[in-house]
Amino acid sequence: MTARFPKLSPDQMTPLQREVAAEISAGPRGEVRGPFVALIHHAALARPIQHLGEFLRFGASLPLPLLEMAILITARQWTCQHEWYAHDRLARKAGLEEHIIAAIMRGERPDPMSDAQAEVYAFCREAHDGGRVSDGPYGAVKARFGTEGVLELLCVSGYYSMMAMVLNTAGMPLPDDAPPPLSPL
Repeated sequence: MTARFPKLSPDQMTPLQREVAAEISAGPRGEVRGPFVALIHHAALARPIQHLGEFLRFGASLPLPLLEMAILITARQWTCQHEWYAHDRLARKAGLEEHIIAAIMRGERPDPMSDAQAEVYAFCREAHDGGRVSDGPYGAVKARFGTEGVLELLCVSGYYSMMAMVLNTAGMPLPDDAPPPLSPL
């Protein structure tokens, strides 16, 4: 598949696109990359999406290894090669154990997991599998991380689902022409 949303150079951008690209580049992402290569084609849409993603990725209260675990669960749910490619390394850097990453990659429940990891896994799987979370996983995450943690985990799952759809539809090659890391389930 060829890229459906080609990377725009500054001289190809509208003034609003250049403004939003500058905002993205000035933030923690450092440049327009990943799904924002596509989203910058609709700058007014890219701006609020970028702000939400920046908060969820860099401002959430959830511990980073658990946040990355939730992102990997989402990437696996949608077989999103780009999301997995980026967050596999970030999860390792954050300290998520190799056996957990490998199990999620295979579409399996990791074993063993800490209580917090098991709670996040159950919560995210239910959110993705049925679009809602039952009382057990909801109560466990709320008891451990509070209402804010529940909402962050739901929004991380939803945000990265949206990003997976953008990336899967965009048809961009992986960085460095890397092979796709995920097999279909």
